Amino acid sequence: MSALDYDVLSMDLEVEADRIAMRLREVTAQVLHRRGLVVAVSGGIDSSCCAALAVRALGPARVFALLMPERDSDPDSTERARLLVRHLGIASETIDIAPTLEAIGCYEARDAAVNRALPQYGPGWCFKIVIDGGLEGRINRFLLVASDPAGGLHERPLGRAEYLQIVAATNFKQRIRKTLEYYHADRLNHAVVGTPNRLEYDQGFFVKNGDGAADVKPIAHLYKTQVYAMARHLGLPRRVCDAIPTTDTYSLAQGQDEFYFALPHRQMDLALWALENGRTPAELAGALGVDRARAVAIYADIANKRRTTRYLHEPPVLIGDLATSGTLQ
Repeated sequence: MSALDYDVLSMDLEVEADRIAMRLREVTAQVLHRRGLVVAVSGGIDSSCCAALAVRALGPARVFALLMPERDSDPDSTERARLLVRHLGIASETIDIAPTLEAIGCYEARDAAVNRALPQYGPGWCFKIVIDGGLEGRINRFLLVASDPAGGLHERPLGRAEYLQIVAATNFKQRIRKTLEYYHADRLNHAVVGTPNRLEYDQGFFVKNGDGAADVKPIAHLYKTQVYAMARHLGLPRRVCDAIPTTDTYSLAQGQDEFYFALPHRQMDLALWALENGRTPAELAGALGVDRARAVAIYADIANKRRTTRYLHEPPVLIGDLATSGTLQ
């Protein structure tokens, strides 16, 4: 068995792009019976790659992009999304979802929970949630990190109730966006594209009935490293290809590794590949330059995320037996 290194993530990008595009054409027309695809474009690498693959499959005239910023969105993310739309030559619409989120109580419920953890939090403050503990072999815990108007940083442990309320409130963002995606999909007789990469899909980094809802998910089998490589192969603008992965959910800048994965995406890709392909913790430790105990903790953290988020992948549970008609068997 060869030594474990990042070469295991290499692939023939042209062959894979053609395969995905061909399958997208088949699924759209023959399985979903739709005439085109709707893609919510955030300015990040995953949605950008999905939009480009949709264009490769169907052509720009049958791909529609939605840009849906809100109060906490990074303005640069929206600019990258606009750059991508112009580059691909696809129709788009920009909808500010902040008024809807305000009306539904998203910001109010979120801020109430933050205030319970940090009473001085108020107007002009920014915050994010970070994860801590899992990779040291401890139970993961969540910390609130906030910046006051003068730039001072404040860190507080988050209680379970506060953490759950903040997450529940911010999940409105993904669910409102998905509602709009399906409105435009219905209007255009299109299908909705889901944009998770393999890390996100495998470890449950999505909102059920939010960004987890879709008709087709073209890159759920690709590691994040491969998505970046695919975007460059497809000739997407450098500004898009160089974008750093963020959640773009909280008002304080936050990397995905801070909030969920606890490792930078390239290392997380290799760890997941190694686990999937039966490589030992010692081999992973050597490839990442960490000790064996850290590698064991990484594998355990992946397994724990899979276990705790398995329900996100499940369809609704039916209590009665519907297999009474030949059409339902």
